[in-house]
Amino acid sequence: MFSIIFIGSVIFIISMVVMLLASILSKKTLVDREKSSPFECGFDPKSSSRLPFSLRFFLITIIFLIFDVEIALILPMIIILKFSNLLIWSITSIIFILILLIGLYHEWNQGMLNWSN
Repeated sequence: MFSIIFIGSVIFIISMVVMLLASILSKKTLVDREKSSPFECGFDPKSSSRLPFSLRFFLITIIFLIFDVEIALILPMIIILKFSNLLIWSITSIIFILILLIGLYHEWNQGMLNWSN
């Protein structure tokens, strides 16, 4: 009985020492300013709040939302294919994808897809 308690105590102490060492060794001592500050649309939140806001970030967000909604509308179209009339489904799908392609062409023509500028 004594040996079981002794072995259990030794295992407990060894595991506590290992956890304490792992906790001490895994801590980073340097505080990174970039990691601790929130990301605010591409500009430094600790500087003046009256800097002009770049319209490019807003337009990129709008493009993302458009493509996000596009995926949310295309996925159910695939599911309802077997429950609907094939001709009506085809016409609706072609019109929807044509509108999206025209919108994509318009964004490309306006230069919104040039990320390097």
